[in-house]
Amino acid sequence: MSGNGKIKPDSNSLPIGYRFNEFEIKEVIGEGGFGIVYRAYDHQLERIIAIKEYIPSSLVMRNEDFTLSLRGERFNRTFQAGLNSFIQEARLLARFSHPALLRVLRFWRENGTAYMGTQFYSGTTLKKFRTQHPEKINENWIRNLLPTLLSAIDTIHQEGYLHLDISLDNIQIQENQLPVLLDFGSARKEIGNLSDEMGIMLKPGFAPIEQYTDNGDSEQGPWTDIYALGAVLHTLIVGSPPPVSVVRSIEDGYQPLTERRPKGYSLDLLDVIDRALALKPEDRPQTISEMAELLHLSIASEHEIIGTGPATTSLMPVVMPQEDTTYASRLRPLMIGAGVTVVFIAGIITWLNRDSSSPIPTPVVNNSITAPVAEPQSAVTSTPAPIAPVAVVYFKLQTGEELYINDNKQNVTPNNNGFIYLNLSPGHYQAEIRTNKYQRQKKFTIENAGTWLINI
Repeated sequence: MSGNGKIKPDSNSLPIGYRFNEFEIKEVIGEGGFGIVYRAYDHQLERIIAIKEYIPSSLVMRNEDFTLSLRGERFNRTFQAGLNSFIQEARLLARFSHPALLRVLRFWRENGTAYMGTQFYSGTTLKKFRTQHPEKINENWIRNLLPTLLSAIDTIHQEGYLHLDISLDNIQIQENQLPVLLDFGSARKEIGNLSDEMGIMLKPGFAPIEQYTDNGDSEQGPWTDIYALGAVLHTLIVGSPPPVSVVRSIEDGYQPLTERRPKGYSLDLLDVIDRALALKPEDRPQTISEMAELLHLSIASEHEIIGTGPATTSLMPVVMPQEDTTYASRLRPLMIGAGVTVVFIAGIITWLNRDSSSPIPTPVVNNSITAPVAEPQSAVTSTPAPIAPVAVVYFKLQTGEELYINDNKQNVTPNNNGFIYLNLSPGHYQAEIRTNKYQRQKKFTIENAGTWLINI
């Protein structure tokens, strides 16, 4: 770990060039009251990642040695609660492999706080997208967006957790138009509960009434996220969120969309949004499946989401292995530390396959979905290599098969479904599967970061 340069005035961010072992900070992407997000370069795997730092600015301050210290001893309990949540939920997020959920690569503790390394995503938030491209928002666009978004939310719910912070700020629209669900809201809720500022921590118009109550955990469920999703759709269509739920509980001034009849939208869609925004939890759709049924939409599978892309290819979408899941007796809030409203960035899922005689680089091998916690190391002072995106490339092996890339044997162990994966930089490759009885080959080219499956 090393620090170069100085902290920017009026900023708590680490300086550009600061090193966490192999990670070098290149840019501050976003800074908010609960955390900071950086663009960083991974010198070991030669790729760009995002790093999120837990730093609630009302509780701590940055020292000259880049560590954090409390603004007062009375803040210790609140800070530690948020910190523990940040670490716990980073571990939890690392379990998800859903293409529309934030992918955590690594997390660690340092400087008196914690950090989360995630996949670097391109694109922009749904909030900015609506401002920049209002002409693109229509019912067809929304209906194309929803199956993937519903799938991401349903995946969280099936694991027994809630998002609790669905909003236009926390939905990233990638360059291929697929959404990625970003920050979760429970870390801010944790701090709000301990500091008696819960109302300040919630986003007006998007949080249902049960999130404002002291005993909200017992009343919250999938319907809580469904309300927030309804508020997102309401905002996309009419340009503003519904009235604040606390105000509605006193005097409900919500005007149903089925009465407003915004031009170009069907009554079916408007009716489902009105139901999702019902003030009483029991009046809303109770599950994502129920909401999808009302919308006459299917919840996209991971296979379908990953398969979105150019059709002229022999590279097939990855079907990620699924664990058996059941609803918990009570859905738990999923806390991802820091309510930073920022652009988190999302890689394009690209499907390419072409033969070439160009030089073929040697891949970096990694068959572990969740990277280990980073341990402190001495600073690396070598000149950074050229920045290159890294693709996650999956192969499926049968019993007794071995994988060779560019004639180099890959010492990887398949998971229960027979899948292994490699992190590969852009370039031309030859993959070969060998056994004592046969060999199969395929040449392929990687030009962009993304998720691939190569059938040999």
